[in-house]
Amino acid sequence: MDIQGKTALVTGASRGIGRAIALELAQQGIKRLLLVARDQQRLAAIATEIEALDVEVVTLALDLSQPVAVSIAIAQAWRDHGPIHLLVNCAGIAHQVPFLQSKLANVQDEIAVNLVGMYTITRLIARRMAAQRQGQIVNVSSLMGKVAAPTMATYSATKFAILGFTQALRGELMAYNVQVAALLPSLTETDMVRDLHWFRWAVPMTPQQVARSLVTGLRKESAEILVGWQGHLVAWCQRIAPGLLEKILLISAPLPRRGYPMQHIPATDSSAEL
Repeated sequence: MDIQGKTALVTGASRGIGRAIALELAQQGIKRLLLVARDQQRLAAIATEIEALDVEVVTLALDLSQPVAVSIAIAQAWRDHGPIHLLVNCAGIAHQVPFLQSKLANVQDEIAVNLVGMYTITRLIARRMAAQRQGQIVNVSSLMGKVAAPTMATYSATKFAILGFTQALRGELMAYNVQVAALLPSLTETDMVRDLHWFRWAVPMTPQQVARSLVTGLRKESAEILVGWQGHLVAWCQRIAPGLLEKILLISAPLPRRGYPMQHIPATDSSAEL
């Protein structure tokens, strides 16, 4: 996809990967950006940076788990600012905790944001893209959507689901000239990573690296965009030696050593963008 002169909507645009993607698109020649997130102040700050690059910016402070409000906002944005050519679904949250200590409220939160929120805005925009016979949708999954690991069970479940959703949409929307791809970053260094119990040997990448990979993937029309050498290595190991990879993930996971009592497992959740 050539993004020159196009309009893009990015969810989760106020921080982390979403923010970096918005800035990268602006630097690469996008005409107009619609930025979606819940925090209006953070949106205003990133909008100021992007406007300095002579890119038109529209901020939409939305909770994607509220379908009525999202529907009204997207209809108004399409009417006032014209067609959206690129949708990047980046909004997402993660709760890292051993499964036996997981809480249903946190699981429901992940599903509401990572899946239901993405479904809501994608349905609204995909219908309009299909009607105009043009568009590109990128759903941000994760390397954890390819290879699950201990302490990330429910997060991985949502990211695996995003890959399935993306694959199904790709087939359905192809006839309407709407392309659908998945972006799969690994551990990414954002402000939410500070409290994460890191996996041994994991080297975090920067949001800017992820954003540059997205733009490169768009130009190549890639169906799945793996980010960084770690992502490619893990995906390759999953295909060639899945049993070995599972053992490595178990060793590297932030779990108590065998024989330790349950209370030694960290009791608090750590949220991060992965």
